[in-house]
Amino acid sequence: MASPDSDSPESGPSVPSTTAPVLDRDGVRLTVDEAVATVTLTNAAKRNAQSPALWRALTEAGRVLPGSVRVVLLRGEGKSFSAGLDRQAFTPEGFDGEPSFIDLARGADDELDATIAEYQDAFTWWRRGDLVSIAAVQGHAIGAGFQLALACDLRVAADDAQFAMRETSLGLVPDLTGTHPLVSLVGYARALEICATGRFVHAVEAERIGLANLVVPGDQLDAAARDLAAALLAAPRDAVIETKALLQGAVGRSYEEQRQAERAAQARRLRDLAGIGD
Repeated sequence: MASPDSDSPESGPSVPSTTAPVLDRDGVRLTVDEAVATVTLTNAAKRNAQSPALWRALTEAGRVLPGSVRVVLLRGEGKSFSAGLDRQAFTPEGFDGEPSFIDLARGADDELDATIAEYQDAFTWWRRGDLVSIAAVQGHAIGAGFQLALACDLRVAADDAQFAMRETSLGLVPDLTGTHPLVSLVGYARALEICATGRFVHAVEAERIGLANLVVPGDQLDAAARDLAAALLAAPRDAVIETKALLQGAVGRSYEEQRQAERAAQARRLRDLAGIGD
């Protein structure tokens, strides 16, 4: 499901929130400032290692977003964005109050499928049609951390960012929705090579192959993400929503189907601007 983190007590400076949290539990904090929501992974002492409890908190963050939110920023406190699944998941006892991976493997097929589907819910809402999501990635983004960054529409990386998909080296596969966006971004052959070898993709390469939209010095990461959010907010919301839908569906359409989709979307925009939309 994800690679384990390597324990590290170090943590970098965090960005203080000026708004009261909407959600703050299990290593996830959600704050909202008008049209921009910020989801922060807050367990810097463990390099934002992930767990089922954290995944449930991420799912809840998506559920409680106010309708006014247009852009969601995802960031991690400390030295790393997220170093993957907490090592405790790989112990026989697993996490307190959670089934261990061994217990899951011994269960019925439908129960195992339902449990993994629940875990995946934390990674699916970031590409909702009414939002644009931005991951601000520093340090390690490994396994589940890499897949969480891939769950977002856009990625801004610090120059020390390192992405790796380590599941295959553990005898597992990436199952937290990361394979589809990875192939879409870098192509089948490169995605296979990255996953099968588990190697690190450093920031410069990530930008070159399309994993990262932008690479900046580490001390400029939060500001760069906020600047990108502001640029996204400059356009009318409905125009961004229609454009995102066109681009998301482009790969699955033929050239002629995409032309038709463009015409239909533009007709809706023109009628809306003329005040005669539905």
